[in-house]
Amino acid sequence: MNASVAIDQGADNTAVDTRFTVPGMRCAGCIAKIERGLAEVDGVEAARVNFSAKRVAVRHDSALDDERLVDALRKLGFEAQPVLANPLAQDDKETRQLLRALAVAGFGMMNIMLLSVSVWSGAGGVTRDLFHWLSALIALPVVAYSGRPFFSSALMALRYRRTNMDVPISIGVLLATALSVYETFSGGGHAYFDGAVMLLFFLLAGRALDATMRGRTRDGIGALLGRMGRSASILQPGGSTRRVEVENIRPGMMMIVAAGEALAADGVVEQGTGSIDNSMLTGESVPDPVTVGSVVHAGAMNLFDPIHVRVTAVQDDTAIAEIARLMDEAGQSRSRYVRIADRASRLYAPAVHTLAALAFIGWMIAGAGWHQSLVIAIAVLIITCPCAMGLAVPAAQVVASNTLIKHGLLVKDGSALERLAEVDVAIFDKTGTLTLGEPRVDIAQLSEARRSIALALAQTSRHPLSRGIAKSLIAAGVTPAVLDDVHEMPGLGIAGECAGTPVFLGRPANAGEGMEVELRIGETGKRIALSDPLRADASEAIAQLHQYDIDSMILSGDNSQSVAQVADELGLYAKSSVGPQDKLAEIERMKSEGRMPMMVGDGLNDGPALAAAHASIAPGTASDASQQAADAVFVGERLMPVALAIRVARATMRIVRQNFAFAIGYNLLAVPLALAGLVTPLIAAVAMSVSSLVVVANSLRLSRSAQ
Repeated sequence: MNASVAIDQGADNTAVDTRFTVPGMRCAGCIAKIERGLAEVDGVEAARVNFSAKRVAVRHDSALDDERLVDALRKLGFEAQPVLANPLAQDDKETRQLLRALAVAGFGMMNIMLLSVSVWSGAGGVTRDLFHWLSALIALPVVAYSGRPFFSSALMALRYRRTNMDVPISIGVLLATALSVYETFSGGGHAYFDGAVMLLFFLLAGRALDATMRGRTRDGIGALLGRMGRSASILQPGGSTRRVEVENIRPGMMMIVAAGEALAADGVVEQGTGSIDNSMLTGESVPDPVTVGSVVHAGAMNLFDPIHVRVTAVQDDTAIAEIARLMDEAGQSRSRYVRIADRASRLYAPAVHTLAALAFIGWMIAGAGWHQSLVIAIAVLIITCPCAMGLAVPAAQVVASNTLIKHGLLVKDGSALERLAEVDVAIFDKTGTLTLGEPRVDIAQLSEARRSIALALAQTSRHPLSRGIAKSLIAAGVTPAVLDDVHEMPGLGIAGECAGTPVFLGRPANAGEGMEVELRIGETGKRIALSDPLRADASEAIAQLHQYDIDSMILSGDNSQSVAQVADELGLYAKSSVGPQDKLAEIERMKSEGRMPMMVGDGLNDGPALAAAHASIAPGTASDASQQAADAVFVGERLMPVALAIRVARATMRIVRQNFAFAIGYNLLAVPLALAGLVTPLIAAVAMSVSSLVVVANSLRLSRSAQ
């Protein structure tokens, strides 16, 4: 996939879309700066940032080359490079660097705090100086290594006479470290290495979490594209075949798709019949029969005999690639949500550092001398260190996430709790979401003898209905009969002999829309009805959502009969035979009306809707791509974790607001004392730590929110 895609706008003008990776984006201010800055470049029509993927898509005149756009981004303070390979691929280099820096900062913080406790406890003289030197030996390499993500970003911004969030962070860390080094060399009573390293640790923790979550999103889209076959057997003019990599497959070629093989391209069946597992696109648990003229898609699995498929679309033009693009583009709307702490810190950090500078200047003018003025300025920086502010959101998110895990729901992104708390409408897929997604049979329909024969036939087939029958019968303790000459009849069923009598399990004549098979023993036939049962607590979970003033509905790719049955049982409005684009359109329509939709789905066809919804949840049995696209995943056969997620998310937001109120109140009280010179850096460090502990203790109350 190339970086640029041409879009014809007429004979004299062609617009090109080019994607760039911009790893230096850190906050919402970066988004606005890039989009506004690029829009001012001649030849650029529009620029749109995907913050979660650290990319920017630029639509520009074809005469404007990549080098000029990279230079424009550099002048804005951001290093960038064109995406020359698959833009959905992940480079986790940044995540690994952040995790290493976090580990080093954590090691340094724990050891320096251990040494600081002795100093705080009254150690003096040679002992105190020794502990300061030991702290310096630990802190200096830790600050140099773990501070690199902030220092390099700040230097890049300052080089082009701009600022970003990393500039004040770097100033605070370096000032605290420099004063600590001076105090250590001069035998002073106080050093503040612990404050500098602690600040780095908490900031790196938030940044590493954010990078990890972005990586998981890209993994989900990559897993989606990975469903396509990587190669195909192509029929040659002379009748021979050769294996061709997916990159070299072209429209018009004839693929021979073997049983159990995934299609590598879209096409039309020209020879053969059978069944295709197309659930990745339709969400339907029952395989689709195919015959000559049937349209099939890349990523679908051929279940039975080989089929010949004439290729019509390859790679980027396939249906599965289109779904991947929808997921990627839909995810950009989600990038507009910025963590509460980030929004507060954007204004908070510059104000604090300005205040510290004013404190230094003011005390210098008052005649305090540079040393005392700098000590007071450092005290202001430390006492207003945004640790409590930075913990206000992640501490609550961690406790809430751990609470939900204990109840069978994994929240992948802490910021998803904020979105879940705002949800006012829930959209459910049917198969595998409201239902278990596994065809099951009531064995009371069959006599004991028929059960044994049905199990013996069913367990020889890979067809989902056969697997459902076999699972139900095995769970009931049925023993399979002994059969001879068992063979599968593509598109029809399984046949064999039992004690010389012909037996058959497969598609009944004049089959309707429901799930049923026919078991024939000799000339006698018996139809077996299968069902996809609702989750046991589905009605209770829907009722719980209604108590939270959340409306619910069903959007499903399944047939109208099966969807209507579930909708009637749950009392929900429903739409059936809905494709991926239709689900996405419904989500966007609701959002345009000011609604906050939550999508709950499991199929690959739900991927774009899961990515575009205000919040999203997938069951643990969902496809890899759907699980990665969703904000949360619940495990087990119960649906109640979906309702529980809403309750815990709303409680989390209440705790977050309380944490912010405390952090702001603490600063309103502490800052004037520090400015007045009434707080030493030591007391400032203690006060900062206590404020963080209060925030953590308040967040721990969320562990009771699921009760």
